[in-house]
Amino acid sequence: MLKIANRCGFVAIVGRPNVGKSTLINAILGRKISIVTPKPQTTRHRILGIYTTNDSQIIFIDTPGLHRSATKTINRMMNRVAASALSDADLILFVSEATRWTVEDQDVLFKLKQSPIPIMALPNKIDKIHPKEELLSVLSAMSDRHTFDEVLPISAKLNDNLDRLIDLIPNYLPESPSLYPKEILTDRNESFQISELIREKLTLLLRQEVPYGLTVQIERMEKERKGININAVIWIERDSQKGIVIGKGGKVLKKIGRLARLELKERLNMPVHLDLWVKVKNNWSDNEKELMRLGYD
Repeated sequence: MLKIANRCGFVAIVGRPNVGKSTLINAILGRKISIVTPKPQTTRHRILGIYTTNDSQIIFIDTPGLHRSATKTINRMMNRVAASALSDADLILFVSEATRWTVEDQDVLFKLKQSPIPIMALPNKIDKIHPKEELLSVLSAMSDRHTFDEVLPISAKLNDNLDRLIDLIPNYLPESPSLYPKEILTDRNESFQISELIREKLTLLLRQEVPYGLTVQIERMEKERKGININAVIWIERDSQKGIVIGKGGKVLKKIGRLARLELKERLNMPVHLDLWVKVKNNWSDNEKELMRLGYD
């Protein structure tokens, strides 16, 4: 009996901000690898999500959204991270919203057209299309924009068509042994995942402008028999942001800490003691050295 060759390769998930790239990778892996919020530019780092079957290993690269406005160093760095993922990929998943097409989508597609790598178009959020017959015009319009290798409508939120996606991807990957043990789901360590989870809660609860000026760094993490103790610093850019993050009588910070602690307890399956501190590092997001110190690629 012939043995089926194993396929393994890198699949870049690309699109403008807030089209559902992180939701897609989390849905495929069945676990939160990338944080998700309704606000654009939530994903700031290149994160690998690793999906392994008996005859293939798909290494998804979740990237920051490619966007036009890159006035700060952090925005330019995020654009570089997203662009560099394309050079490593065997396949590109171009994610857009099925319900609308924007100038930013067009910009991303223009960049992708310069690449020789196969591109699969994934119009996402098809659960929002009513009546369902409108989906045919969405797919027709997408096919007119470029000769994609595949056009597959999906709903990452409802897991719609994701099984079909997983069936198609290995056809575009090279024959190769798996690069990671089958139990590994991501290349990011526990400390990184915890800091991102805290940042997710901050992004969800704070006013629109504040989350883009903060980041989270784990200073200490100690596991004991009774649980885990975590000390984390929330770095902000201006003194004026401190009161917003902490809130009157510490109310906002306590709520953020409680939400993060509850999710961490469920994820780690152990009691969690979380101490959060808010500190100012002036203009950190526009300083390349500070960004590197804070763990940005």
